[in-house]
Amino acid sequence: MAKRPGGELATRPLHFIWIADCSGSMSGDKIQALNFAIRDAIPHMQKVADDNPNAQVLVRALAFSSGAQWHISQPTPVADFKWTDLRAGGVTDMGKAFATVADQLKIPPMTERALPPVLVLMSDGQPTDDWETGLNTLMNTPWGKKAVRIAIAIGSDADRNVLQSFIGNPELQPLEANNPEALVKHIKWVSTAVLKSASSPASQTAAAAAGVNVPIPAPPDPNQGPTSPGDVW
Repeated sequence: MAKRPGGELATRPLHFIWIADCSGSMSGDKIQALNFAIRDAIPHMQKVADDNPNAQVLVRALAFSSGAQWHISQPTPVADFKWTDLRAGGVTDMGKAFATVADQLKIPPMTERALPPVLVLMSDGQPTDDWETGLNTLMNTPWGKKAVRIAIAIGSDADRNVLQSFIGNPELQPLEANNPEALVKHIKWVSTAVLKSASSPASQTAAAAAGVNVPIPAPPDPNQGPTSPGDVW
């Protein structure tokens, strides 16, 4: 059934949402590296989508600092997705970000036939608002609870406990990005391995049978590969 051209699975949308911390502490190297990493990941995402016709990958991005706003508001087919650089400044209203995403994961505008969305939270600091209420709002939506939730801790000041609460899975830890190379590596992994697993018919079947989110492959080791001495956050 999953392999039928034009069959039921062929038109199921998979929403992929970047949730980016753009607070003042992200200024400089961090926001530059984040912009570079996401732009670099786009062709990898497009290839994964091309290789899997069973899912329609739709990408957008939310930025949060003093408040939260859609940076790319429309669910955009990954083949047409283009990145516009983020700018940093303000505080860290992460709770507002969660609530804003939650509004888009209700039914409608989401449909019951969608695949579990992929939510990627990237942050370097402590939330400055009521993040727990925002997270509860997100988790109280059907697709927020079912979403594949990945978090990337940018630098040593990121609140890993909050990021772990967002993930909601003790077997999956926040990804550590303490330099630009690690951030690029993690974002590429999310854009390829995680996206491939989330859009795979085999993963969908296995997850449905187990009553859990889609299985997540093992993340890369950020300590492997070259790094730039001095570029540590």
